[in-house]
Amino acid sequence: MKYITIILFALLCCSFQATAQADVIESFFEQHEDNEDFTIVFISPKMFQMIAKLPSDDMEEEVRDVIRDLKGLRIMTTEESPLDYYKSLSKKLNFSEYEELMKIRDEETNVRIMIKEDASDKISELLLLVGGEEDFALISFIGNIDIQKIAQLSGTIEINGIEYLDNLGGEN
Repeated sequence: MKYITIILFALLCCSFQATAQADVIESFFEQHEDNEDFTIVFISPKMFQMIAKLPSDDMEEEVRDVIRDLKGLRIMTTEESPLDYYKSLSKKLNFSEYEELMKIRDEETNVRIMIKEDASDKISELLLLVGGEEDFALISFIGNIDIQKIAQLSGTIEINGIEYLDNLGGEN
């Protein structure tokens, strides 16, 4: 009985750890969702299901392939105190839960592109964090993610910060 209690406690701790990172991103969105300085987009799993069912002549096949595998998309951007928001979120995120694909830092901008893999080594989250003097962007793709398809799609979507995903075309 003692071993069962220990195992259950360990599993409970692991589940809290697994959801802790999602909670940081989710709480950051919730904390700022009513702040008019931010542009916020959230696309739910149901919306992705509905879009994937649209007639094929309404959408390019490569776009449909990406959408079919996504379970959620969160986008948050602002030009008001962008570096402060970047630093604030960077302090809260546990970067060890992600594998960093790319880090770009120049005089004006910090960019981090990271992935999280599930137990079967499939990419379950793609996280893009951009912060600098001009703008802040947090973009989180959730689902079964194909980096090359997302990189191709980034050229057709006009979202501040997503242009950095163009650099991922050769990855994976």
